[in-house]
Amino acid sequence: MKIKFYIKLIFLIAFIFPALADERNANLSFYTGTFDVIDEEGDDQTSLFGIEHKNPDLFRDTLLGTFKPITGAFITGDSSVYFYTGIEGQYGVGPLKILPSFSPGYYEKGDGKDLGSVLEFKSEIKVGLDIFENSKLSYSYSHISNNDWGDINPGTDNQQITFSKNF
Repeated sequence: MKIKFYIKLIFLIAFIFPALADERNANLSFYTGTFDVIDEEGDDQTSLFGIEHKNPDLFRDTLLGTFKPITGAFITGDSSVYFYTGIEGQYGVGPLKILPSFSPGYYEKGDGKDLGSVLEFKSEIKVGLDIFENSKLSYSYSHISNNDWGDINPGTDNQQITFSKNF
């Protein structure tokens, strides 16, 4: 059971991180938190660890704010994985940033919670603070659901602490 977790974690770090870090102008985020934070029975709640990539060259200013594509993945303590790609908005008030996002993705339950489908949608709100030059510390809350397209749709709510750095 735990061997699957470590294999997936090694895959996440060994294959995804170097591919993303190879870019000259990239924003990488590392996050950790709680998966299924409001699980009433407490049997599906576990930790999570993830990596997210943003390319600042692809930021677009619109009438609705600044938007950018995001790509990432996380793994839970129960060997569940979620690979996603989507869009994130950015709104700022001085050093404080509010970052809503929406990302469809592929979910594999591993030994964890069955979300009812491999296609899941993550909506997230992140509040970040610039802490150093080109670095940000954030708190986020996300919901993952299959929009009733799967056999079941229990959904999951998650919370994370994120460290982001521009390279």
